[in-house]
Amino acid sequence: MPSLYPHAKGILYALKDKGVDFAIASRSPTPDIANTFLEKLGIKTMFVSQEIFSSWTHKTDHFKNINRKTGVPYNEMLFFDDEDRNIDTVSKMGVTSILVENGVNLGAFRQGLSSFSQNKSLLEKNKQRWRTFSQKSSSEKEGQ
Repeated sequence: MPSLYPHAKGILYALKDKGVDFAIASRSPTPDIANTFLEKLGIKTMFVSQEIFSSWTHKTDHFKNINRKTGVPYNEMLFFDDEDRNIDTVSKMGVTSILVENGVNLGAFRQGLSSFSQNKSLLEKNKQRWRTFSQKSSSEKEGQ
């Protein structure tokens, strides 16, 4: 029987209770078995998008599909993975990405939320700076 890491199910249910949507971005040599495991674990219906493909696909493909299906911008996504290459690639898309060694436990989840919050704050500051810069540029052009 498949099982989840100890904290994973509690985290999933707590997020779902708060109205948070989540998706799966997984490479598997046997996607049909992965889907069967999700059903047996009783969590398959919890995901708004399930991107489970054979191992030759790129994580960027998963996230492009999730974005297209859900409309959620990359900078509003939080991703956990156990491979450095996936973290690097997906981070370049603007997704907050956290490397985990032993699954998503409470510590990794807290780290993810903290990084996500910092990234959102930085994004908002940069947007404000851009607005200020744009307004200055416009008023300088009008004064010429």
